[in-house]
Amino acid sequence: MRVLTHLLILIALLVFIGYLVVFLDYAVALFRWPYDYDQGEGFELYDAVLFRQGEWPYRDNSTFPFYGSNYPPLFHLLIVPLLEVFGPRLIAGRLVSFAATLITAAAIAWAVRRECAERATPGVLRWALPTLAGLAFLASNIVYQIGPLCRLHMTMVMFETLAIVAIARFQHPRHGDRYFLLGLFLLLCAGYTKQLAVFTVAAALGFVFLRDIRRALIGGAGLAVVAGGIFWLIDRATGGQWMVNIIHANVNEFDYRQTILFLNWWLRLHPVLILLAAGMVVWELFWDRLSVYSIWFVLAFGMGLLSGKWGAGPAYFTTSVAAACILTGRVLARLSEALPRRWPRLKDAMALAVPVLFLLQAAFNLHMPTDGPVFGPLARLLGVADRNIRGDCTTFAYYDSGGYTQLGHRLTEADYRAGERILAYVRASDGPAFSEEAAFSLLAGRPVVTNPTQLLNLYKNRLLDTTEIVRRIEAEEFGVVVFRAQFYPQPVLEVIGQHYRPVEHICMNGFYYHILLPNRLLGQ
Repeated sequence: MRVLTHLLILIALLVFIGYLVVFLDYAVALFRWPYDYDQGEGFELYDAVLFRQGEWPYRDNSTFPFYGSNYPPLFHLLIVPLLEVFGPRLIAGRLVSFAATLITAAAIAWAVRRECAERATPGVLRWALPTLAGLAFLASNIVYQIGPLCRLHMTMVMFETLAIVAIARFQHPRHGDRYFLLGLFLLLCAGYTKQLAVFTVAAALGFVFLRDIRRALIGGAGLAVVAGGIFWLIDRATGGQWMVNIIHANVNEFDYRQTILFLNWWLRLHPVLILLAAGMVVWELFWDRLSVYSIWFVLAFGMGLLSGKWGAGPAYFTTSVAAACILTGRVLARLSEALPRRWPRLKDAMALAVPVLFLLQAAFNLHMPTDGPVFGPLARLLGVADRNIRGDCTTFAYYDSGGYTQLGHRLTEADYRAGERILAYVRASDGPAFSEEAAFSLLAGRPVVTNPTQLLNLYKNRLLDTTEIVRRIEAEEFGVVVFRAQFYPQPVLEVIGQHYRPVEHICMNGFYYHILLPNRLLGQ
C-alpha cells in the first residue's frame, strides 16, 4: 500500500507540474507579445507611465485626452521600476502579475505546510500536501488565464492571501502583534490595489473580532484612519477626480444571468476543492471554531457573485480559489492525522485518498495547447487535439475544459503580422490615434487618448460631458480610429460614424479590429 501511495503522489505531482509547465509556456508567450492580449492591459500600463512622469491618472474625462483610471495606484506603482528596464511595454506589468501569481501559490503552500506541521501529518504527505495545494492554485483555469496579464487582479489576490496567512497567526504567543500589524499593512496594500479587497478586509477583521474584540476594534479603526487619510489626500491632490473615477465610475449595472454563468463555470472547474473547502467550513461552524480561512472563503465567494457587474468576469472568483486551496490542504491534513488515530486501519486509505482527490481535481482543470512537438501528441493522447477554441475570426490550437474563453491560447505568426499592420496605421496617422487599446499608441510614441470603458461607465452614470470629445471628432482631429468592441458612449460612436469611414478589418488574437480614417483623407 505504501508503494502505491508513493506512486500516486508522484503521478499527482507530475500532473500538476505539467500544469505549471503549461502556465510557464503561456506566460513566456505573453512576455513576447507587444500588444494588448486582454482589453485594458495597455491602460494599466499607461497608468504606470503617468506615475513615472509624476502625473495622476485620475483626471477629468471630459477634457482632452479624455482619459481616467478607475483603479487604485499600487499595482501601477509596482510597475514603475520595471519601466526603466523595458520602457513602456506590457512585459513590465505582465512580469509583476506573473510574480504575484507564483507568490500566491507559495503562500498557499506555506499555510498548508504550517497546518501539516501543527497536525503532525504523517510521512510523505507532510511536504507533498502543501506542494499539491500550491500547484492546484496555479492549475485553476481562471488563475492560468489571468496570471501573466498586465492586469492588477492577481496582485490584489497576492496581498489578500499574504494578509490572511499573517492574520491567522495574530494570537501567536511571541510574535502575534507583528503578525497582526503585518496583516493590516497587507490588507491596506490589497485595498489600494483593487477595491474588491474589501471582502478580504471584512473577513480578516471579522475573524479577529471573534477572537479578540478589543484588538479588532483598535486595528480596524487604525486601518480605517490610514486608508481614509490616503483616500482624502489623493482626492484632494486630484481635485476630486479620484472619487469620481474610483467610486462613482464603478457603479455599473448588474446582470444576474452573467453571475450564474460564471458561478457555474467556477463550480464545474473546481468541484473537489469547493466540496472539501465547504465541508471544512461546515465542520468549523458546528463542531469547532471558525478559522480565518473559512470566513475568507465564504466572503470571497460573495465577491465572486459580483461577477454579474458589467465589465466583470470569472476573475472575481480567483480569491475564493486561493481560499479553497488552503482549506483543502487543511482538511486533508486534519483527516490524515485524526482518522488513523481513531481508526488505525484507515491510515493507508487516507494517505491514498490525498493524491486521488488531487488527481480528480486535476481532471476537471484540463487546459493546454493542442499543437507542437510536446503538446500535440499529448493532446491526441488525451483526446482533445481536435477540440480547439474558436474566436470571432480565428481558431486557436488550445483546449479548455471550461469551454470557450477569450484568454489562454498562444499567439500565432498571423497575429504578429496583424499587429504590425494595425501599428502601421497608428504610426502613419497625422494626428492622435483614437484607439480602443492603448498599446498601439504607446508603441508608436503617440499620446494615449480615451479609456473607452471608463468613458462608458461615466456616461451611463451621467458623469461625463461629451461636448469636447464630440467637437474634436467632428473636426476630424484624430488621424485614425481603432475599434475592437466599440465600448464607447453612444454619442461618441454616432459622431465617429458620421466623420470616419472603415478602410480595413484586421483579424488579430481572435477578434476583428476595425480601422477607420477621417473623411478628409478619403475625399468625402
